[in-house]
Amino acid sequence: MNAAAESQIETYLRSLRECLANLSIAEREDIIREISVHIRESAGAESNVSVILDRLGNPAELAAQYTDNVIIRRATRSISPITILRATLHLARRGVEGTVLFFFALFGYAVGIGLVITALLKSFFPRETGLWVGPHTFDFGFRTPAQTAAHEIAGWLYIPAALLIGGFFLWFTTYGMRWLIARMGLRKAPISRVASQSHAVLSM
Repeated sequence: MNAAAESQIETYLRSLRECLANLSIAEREDIIREISVHIRESAGAESNVSVILDRLGNPAELAAQYTDNVIIRRATRSISPITILRATLHLARRGVEGTVLFFFALFGYAVGIGLVITALLKSFFPRETGLWVGPHTFDFGFRTPAQTAAHEIAGWLYIPAALLIGGFFLWFTTYGMRWLIARMGLRKAPISRVASQSHAVLSM
């Protein structure tokens, strides 16, 4: 391969590396190595490197595909709500199913975290925190009796109940979202499919 072709490849890889700046160094370099190998395997002495790079597409678009899938892969192995919500947000950009998934995750974490927080608040504000029941009212949270005609019915049992139910919501949301993210990611654009598609394009 001549010097001009090598220069084209290095310029493309440099742009791709810059577009992958949000990933870890290891993840970024694995992708660069993979793309570099694919390009050089497809570029023989008589090959037009410009055509190969055109088929790969804009470095920013290719980087976005890889970044999305790295984030999705992280989420399928994480227990962090932030990581999982970030993955569902990326899926939401792909279509309606992803949007629904994002709002389900947001709802599950909001309820779970809300219950745990109110369980802690109950220890400091026992009269203002709990399960409120009254005319057109049935909810949990923090309020003063003067703010509503409802009254708190759970008493100190609210603390273990809220911790148990809140913990269940957090557990169910985390592992449910991990499973759904894996299914949607694998069906739509897993990291392995991006790699295989790149290889197929470069082999044309």
